[in-house]
Amino acid sequence: MDLAGLKIYLEFAVVIGAILLGSRSGGVGLGLWGGVGVLVLAYVFGLPPTAPPVDVMLIILAVIMATSVMEAAGGIDFLVRSAEGIIRKNPRQITIVAPLVSYAFTFGAGTGHVFYPLLPIIHEVAHENGIRPERPIAVSTIASQQAITASPVSAAMAAMIALFEPLGFGLTQIILIALPATICGVFIASLVQTRIGKELKDDPEYNRRLKAGEIDPPRGGKSGQSERSLPKSARLSAVMFLLGVAIIVVTGLFPSLRPAVPVAKGGLAPLDMATTIQIVMLSIAALIMMLTRIPAASVPKTNSAQAGLTAIVGIFGLAWLGDTFIKGNEKLIIGLIGDVATAYPVVFAAGLFFASVLLFSQAATTRALMPLGISLGLSGNLVAMWPAVNGYFFLPTYGTLIAAINFDRTGTTRIGRFVLNHSFMLPGLVSTTCAIAVGLLLVKLFF
Repeated sequence: MDLAGLKIYLEFAVVIGAILLGSRSGGVGLGLWGGVGVLVLAYVFGLPPTAPPVDVMLIILAVIMATSVMEAAGGIDFLVRSAEGIIRKNPRQITIVAPLVSYAFTFGAGTGHVFYPLLPIIHEVAHENGIRPERPIAVSTIASQQAITASPVSAAMAAMIALFEPLGFGLTQIILIALPATICGVFIASLVQTRIGKELKDDPEYNRRLKAGEIDPPRGGKSGQSERSLPKSARLSAVMFLLGVAIIVVTGLFPSLRPAVPVAKGGLAPLDMATTIQIVMLSIAALIMMLTRIPAASVPKTNSAQAGLTAIVGIFGLAWLGDTFIKGNEKLIIGLIGDVATAYPVVFAAGLFFASVLLFSQAATTRALMPLGISLGLSGNLVAMWPAVNGYFFLPTYGTLIAAINFDRTGTTRIGRFVLNHSFMLPGLVSTTCAIAVGLLLVKLFF
């Protein structure tokens, strides 16, 4: 091995080491350790740090502000109540209905963290109707993350727009591929999930808990919807937020609706989508705050604001680290894997998948590795492979997975004896694989 080869392996070890240390810290620790990795690459190995992904962070900040204001006004509670009503109206089909509702929930809000309030509802409806809760809970957890790679207001979409719009592949094209692909993936996984595991009445762990008095027996579908009253501002804030999402989608589909601004090459062009999203979301946040009269001080205290801060710091450090490493070794990396990845795009999809297992972030994985895919000339296939960044489920350590396991008091949703044989592995692999396959087909047929 020559000196250049040894150097890149050592630099890669720094990247992996920063990710592992960040993973152990959790939360904002991921981003902070990413910054340490940039320091080592710059001061020890002499790699020039790239520019931090400012556009992506600003989009996330704007969306999170709108989400946080909506949450403070009770809008998320209103959306949960609406989702609860849909799930309870179709109790026998919960393994199909709950994942689609969870998908729609995340698609509209742009973050998987809004999925948590649905977990006890899904568990209760399944249990009361004698359905193994693992079935709808596991696939709904997966659906809540698959939707991130289709939502027009997710952090991952912000990263994609910033990278692909300058190439002429904007929000419209991304959604036309990602939306049907991920929905198909979730639906197929839901169908598979209806046959998973023993029936609830035959599950040994559930029967043990019943006999031990750790859980009450089902009441035959008599569970009721929450009667807690919501503030008057709840519906208004939710409707306004969804209106903002609709405006973003429509202006993405019809660029002529955006104002024409001067461009560097001369002439006029529609305002870019990154800036459009920032303007719309900040404006919606301000209007919700004004019309609902919620105190500004309550907004930073919401769960959405705290989750958003974690996402921004993660993007800042980890994406900066990955970008610095890839740009500093771009010629060598392309020379090593370029021909293979171009001939077999699935190789790059596998790279996205396993990177997301380590990064626990669709947005960070997108921002770190998609520039490499662009350099390799994989073009539209990259959008088809984008759902591969949902590999967070591979190790059962992600927040939504842990919450889902804990909410299932029947014990059917669990981590297996060998760790990787957990409840989320099959629906995760099925939905991701099917989404990529459908996406590649759409690219071949229409792009």
